[in-house]
Amino acid sequence: MGSETCSLRKSPFNITSDPKVFFESNSHKEALATLQYGIRERKGLILMTGEVGTGKTTLCKTLLNRIPAGVRTSLIMNPYFSEVQLLRAILEDFGREAKNKSRLNIINELNAFLVRISLEGGNAVLIIDEAQNLSSRQLEQIRLLSNLETSDEKLLQIILVGQPELDKKLRKFNLRQIRQRIFVKYTIAPLREEEVRQYVEFRLNKAGETDIVISSASFKVIYEFSQGIPRLINMLCDRVLLLGFIKEKISFKEEDFKECIEELR
Repeated sequence: MGSETCSLRKSPFNITSDPKVFFESNSHKEALATLQYGIRERKGLILMTGEVGTGKTTLCKTLLNRIPAGVRTSLIMNPYFSEVQLLRAILEDFGREAKNKSRLNIINELNAFLVRISLEGGNAVLIIDEAQNLSSRQLEQIRLLSNLETSDEKLLQIILVGQPELDKKLRKFNLRQIRQRIFVKYTIAPLREEEVRQYVEFRLNKAGETDIVISSASFKVIYEFSQGIPRLINMLCDRVLLLGFIKEKISFKEEDFKECIEELR
């Protein structure tokens, strides 16, 4: 390749949920602080929503890395289970196993585990990602888990993470009981226009790439295409870097981004 090629240690715009490249926009900072508050204050049920591609899963993984010692966690990424299978998956992710696979036995085992953690001065957190896929019966099961408590505190802090459809689902009349128990909630916003440049430069720096030059006008094009959705920013910028590799260039203008937008469409 020519002298104007970049040598990336890793892809700056990989779309996998990697907490090492968690970008703390104002909204993401607030979301993280809200979740940490809900856990610390033992609020029981916590709701976090956001559009597709706003970084909810990455935020969940970042939260797990920042949870203090003494807090046990269970993370369910894709809740495509029956109610009993969901309970079993939760228990097993806490590192426990029920001798009997019945619903009652699993709940009893989970309750005993949570009581022991509480007596030891600890806390327990259940995070369910993609929670918009939970059925009404599963959500009712989650509500029953939120009832596990001592006389003065919740034994299990439950964080439901999902797309905006989750909030709409919880407004249904038959789910009013679980909705009334949600005391902490937050909606992640897309990046603001001025944050898009910070995000792109952050990702490039994390990948060890400081030679790539992107014109100022390009960031407006990136924002208009992505509307501040990190996943779409990643897709576009990754495509532009591929274009740069093919054309042996490391300096990009708005025309390069517009060309790639046409290809993505």
